[in-house]
Amino acid sequence: MGELAWEALRIEAGLPRWAREVDARAIPNELDWLRTGVHLNKGCYPGQETIARTVNLGRPPRRLVQLQLAGWQGQLPEVGARVYLPAGDNPAGKAVGTITSVARHWELGNIALALVRRGVPAQAELAVDLEAGYESASQELLVDPAGKAEASPSQRPGLGLKRLRPEHG
Repeated sequence: MGELAWEALRIEAGLPRWAREVDARAIPNELDWLRTGVHLNKGCYPGQETIARTVNLGRPPRRLVQLQLAGWQGQLPEVGARVYLPAGDNPAGKAVGTITSVARHWELGNIALALVRRGVPAQAELAVDLEAGYESASQELLVDPAGKAEASPSQRPGLGLKRLRPEHG
């Protein structure tokens, strides 16, 4: 298999790649690595506090999405192109993310992975910046917008604990 075909299949599967989706700010909760790449019962490790906080409370700052780009044969966006949440007739309403990987899939057409802000509505149509304008894109969720993972507890840890107060006589 050639590199371009492998890249298209990786994007279709929603698999993050070092130096693409993973940057200095990335945490496993944003990239759906809690399922496959993080052992939550292991002892101490670098970044444990951030991962535990996000597992317990949710709300990672960004989330990975797969984008289905509207143009079948059209121009591919560049890696690093901005993703926008359109506002009214303006396709470039508000920048909400960045394209991290892009490919032309043999069956799906133009697809991409992008890191978008947590608050982007799950059903929202997005727009991607191209040299010649904007292209609409629909998103497929890879990471729950609430930031909860399968490993997340059903309720906040310690919720049932009562605060101990000294009794006054």
